[in-house]
Amino acid sequence: MAIKILIADDHGVLRAGLRSLLNAEPDMEVIGEAADGNEALRQAEKLRPDVLLLDINMPGLTGIEVTHQLKESQPQIAVLILTVHEDYSLLQEAVRVGAAGYIIKRAVESELINAIHSVAGGDLYVHPAMTRALLQNVSGTESQAGGSLKTLTRREIEVLRLIAQGNTNRQIAESLCLSVRTVESHRSNIMGKLALNSRVELVHYAMEHGLLEENT
Repeated sequence: MAIKILIADDHGVLRAGLRSLLNAEPDMEVIGEAADGNEALRQAEKLRPDVLLLDINMPGLTGIEVTHQLKESQPQIAVLILTVHEDYSLLQEAVRVGAAGYIIKRAVESELINAIHSVAGGDLYVHPAMTRALLQNVSGTESQAGGSLKTLTRREIEVLRLIAQGNTNRQIAESLCLSVRTVESHRSNIMGKLALNSRVELVHYAMEHGLLEENT
């Protein structure tokens, strides 16, 4: 089944380009567009897309305001913020109000496709270069992981490192020559052993234990 996408951006040329790019993907379908924040909210509540690709700066409601209101009325919709701003405070605020991802407009096409797959699958997507900022304030607390790194197998450590670097399950599977299902199984085992509940906590744990400094 195709991932249903709503594009919200006040630049018509950009919307047209995104529609063409995404509709060319065999498992994606653009089901609507919006040119301002108020229309984005109305269209999202009416069309109920799987993913709302949302510019953060638009006339009317901002992307942050749309996300906040939408997550109260339609929490199942994954909001992927699309912006020119590599701003850590905006990133933290977007995730705090419920955005599932934050991608920069200068990103290559393949990164946008990967980001949409990631958030549609229930993951949090943030460009690896901005991950550290997300972890600083998103939860307001340090990781409380109760498990030990010693409980992980060598393969699980590899998977954890790749997750922390911002890779999707599909990218990890390709990198390690595994199936996506196997990667998902490893991830589930890692979270169980370390008593972690989200991708953010996994990344935080990896940073605290120096996994992002290895093989770089």
